[in-house]
Amino acid sequence: MPRSFRRPALVAGIALTLLLSGCSDEAPERPSTETVSADRSVPPLPPVFYVDPHGAAAWQVTEWEREGRAEDAAALRRISTRPTARWLVGDSATVTEEVSEFLAGASRSGQTPVLVTHNLPQRDCGRQGEGGAGSAGAYQDWIRRVAAGVQGRPVTIVVEPGAVPDAVDRCVDDVDERLGLLRDAVTVLRSTGSARIYLDAGHPGWITDGARLAATLRRAGVAEADGFALNVANFVGTPRNVTYGHEISDALGGTTAFVIDTSRNGRGPHPGETVRSAPSWCNPPGRALGTAPTTDSGLDRVDALLWVKYPGESDGACRSGEPESGVWWPEYALGLARRAG
Repeated sequence: MPRSFRRPALVAGIALTLLLSGCSDEAPERPSTETVSADRSVPPLPPVFYVDPHGAAAWQVTEWEREGRAEDAAALRRISTRPTARWLVGDSATVTEEVSEFLAGASRSGQTPVLVTHNLPQRDCGRQGEGGAGSAGAYQDWIRRVAAGVQGRPVTIVVEPGAVPDAVDRCVDDVDERLGLLRDAVTVLRSTGSARIYLDAGHPGWITDGARLAATLRRAGVAEADGFALNVANFVGTPRNVTYGHEISDALGGTTAFVIDTSRNGRGPHPGETVRSAPSWCNPPGRALGTAPTTDSGLDRVDALLWVKYPGESDGACRSGEPESGVWWPEYALGLARRAG
């Protein structure tokens, strides 16, 4: 059950031919039981994630208060007062400045921001338009510009939602290139010395063979990251994600940690595969906000529960009248907030 994830001055140093050396065209083999290496110094988990005061929900709360919609504004504060991730989707000319400004705001607040990189070539496998960098070299340059904006400040980064599961599905033209670019991205972001890095691994309804997914995560560089991410922009409940995460972690040796996107999983996924002739992963009705972001999950090997998808941003114009992907949709956001436990 794949889905889309779109949302609104260093130079590339490693030649792609060298980057991809040692890869083959064959499907990933099942992993060994060797434990993924944790032999590197990593920043500690942050006590508090960054709440962006300029988020769409904060603006909407102000507007509704001005219009006298006090009850709706109060409900929407369940989103505006919670930390959410900033998605980076392209534009090499401005991404360094965007990252730097976002991290500066977080630093002034004494909080740690969450970023999402989402700019690989063929990033959505055509599910929601083209999108992504125009070439492998362009992506390498872009990810270095992202790293340049970090400037040694603490940050948590979710790397390329959907990229590894799509490689397992082999929907991309060149799987080896895809995995090589992911390895490079992890290495470059790790070189900042201040980033915690989680390589996206999809969700339990997408790739059902956890061992095969783990093998592909290895090839994508998970051993050099802090772990993997699950359920980004999806609705699968937390208990099912934990079980699935343990299966993947066990296949990686039993110690690899992970994070879970709980932004919209308060009521789990929609029970049908389609809703009014559109896929049920796209703006399904009746969903709710999930557990608020925290590093105190109380769950084995779960580093954090995060809101990676911004609650209230559309998944795409899948039905008549629905906004394009990444566009703020206040009515949907209000429904998520009102149904939250």
